Amino acid sequence: MAETAPMIPVNEETVFGGDLSTPDPIPEAGIDAAVRLMRDGRLFRYGEDRNSIPEAALLEEEFADYAGRKFCLGVNSCGCALFVALKSVGVDAGDKVLMNAFTLAPVPGAIAHAGAEAVMVDIDDDYVIDIDDLDQKASASGARFLMLSYMRGHIPDMDALMAVCVRHDLIVIEDCAHTMGAGWNGQLTGTFGAVGCFSTQTFKHINSGEGGLLVTDDEDIAARAVLFSGSYMLYAQHRARPSLDVFERHRYQTPNCSMRMSGLVAAILRSQLPILENRNSNWRTIYDTLAPMIAEIDHLRMPARPEKEEFVPSSLQFSIEGLSDEQIDVFLQYADAHGVHVKWFGSRDPIGFTSRHDHWRYLSGHNSTDVPNADRVLHGLCDIRLPAWLTADDCSTISKVLREAMGDATGP
Repeated sequence: MAETAPMIPVNEETVFGGDLSTPDPIPEAGIDAAVRLMRDGRLFRYGEDRNSIPEAALLEEEFADYAGRKFCLGVNSCGCALFVALKSVGVDAGDKVLMNAFTLAPVPGAIAHAGAEAVMVDIDDDYVIDIDDLDQKASASGARFLMLSYMRGHIPDMDALMAVCVRHDLIVIEDCAHTMGAGWNGQLTGTFGAVGCFSTQTFKHINSGEGGLLVTDDEDIAARAVLFSGSYMLYAQHRARPSLDVFERHRYQTPNCSMRMSGLVAAILRSQLPILENRNSNWRTIYDTLAPMIAEIDHLRMPARPEKEEFVPSSLQFSIEGLSDEQIDVFLQYADAHGVHVKWFGSRDPIGFTSRHDHWRYLSGHNSTDVPNADRVLHGLCDIRLPAWLTADDCSTISKVLREAMGDATGP
C-alpha cells in the first residue's frame, strides 16, 4: 500500500512576490552610448572639441521636437528646472507664487530657493488644483505666478484653469515631473504655460537616476535659463536655443548657478525617447487593469479621470474612507508584509518620498486652514508605484492583497 503524502499547511493569504520599487532597466543602446562616452572621457556637457556634438545638446534638440516647443534645456534635476524656470520668468525675492497643496517637496523647495513666498491653493476630491480657490487666491494675493504641479500625473481641467490664468495675467510654470507624454484634449502638458519642467529621476517616465528638462517658446526665458544653469559663455554649443543676439541681452546680468545636465545623463536618456510612447501605453494598460479592481474594495475610492485627461500613470492613487488612523495603519502594515508597499500621505510625519504642505514649515505666511479640503483629502490619500513590467496576473494579486489588508483592518 502506497504511503499517504504528508499534509502540507496551506497559507490562504495572498503574497505579491514582485518589487514595486524596481525601475525599468536602461536600454542596451543607452548603456552602449554611456560606455562610449566614459571611454572618451568627455562627460562635461561643454568642451573645446569642435569635431563632435555634445550628447546634452542633442538630447535637448530631440526633446524640444518631442514636446513641440522651440527651446529646451537639460539640468541636473526637475527641482533645478523649476528653480531656473522661476528665475527665468522674473520671480524675485519676496514675490508670491501660487501652488497647489498636493505636490512633492521639490516644488515648494524651488519657490523657497528663489526667495519667493508660496501661496497654497486648495485641491478637489480628485487630487487636482481647485480652480475656484485658484481664482480667489490669485485675486486676494496679487500673485503674478502659478507653479502648477500635475502631482502624480493628475491633470485639472486645463480649459477652465487657463481661463483663470488669463483673467489674472498669471505666468504659468508647469511641473510635469509625472506627465511626460501626457496631455489634455490633445495638447501635451508642458505646452500650456510659459515653461514646462520635466523629471528624468529613476521612477519617472524616462530614467537617468537624476535629471531635468525645461522647455519654452520664449526666447528670453530660454536664454536666461541657459545662463542660469551654468553655461559660462559656451551657450553657442546648445542646439535647441535662441539666436546668439538674445544672449547678449542677458549674459551680464544672469548668474551662473551650476545646474547643468552632464553628458553621461544625456547619453542614457536619448535612447529612451523613442520608446517613451510604448512605455506610456503600457502604463495606461496596467492602470486600466488594476484601477477597477481597487475601486471594488470597500473603503477605497479611485479618483474620477475626465475624458479629456490623457494621463500616463506610472503610479496609482486611491483614497481610504471611513477608517480610523489605527485601522489605516493595520491596512498599510498588512499590505506591506504581503509585498505591496503603500505610501500614505496622511501620516503625521513625512516618510520617504511622502510629505505634505504642513510638513514644509520653512514656508512663510502659510496657514493650514487655507486649504481645508487638501487636509481632508490628503489624510486618506494612498499611493503605489506601477512598474512597467506588471502583468494582468500581477494586478490581480496586488488587488487581492489590498482586499485582504482591508479585511484585516476592518474585521473583528
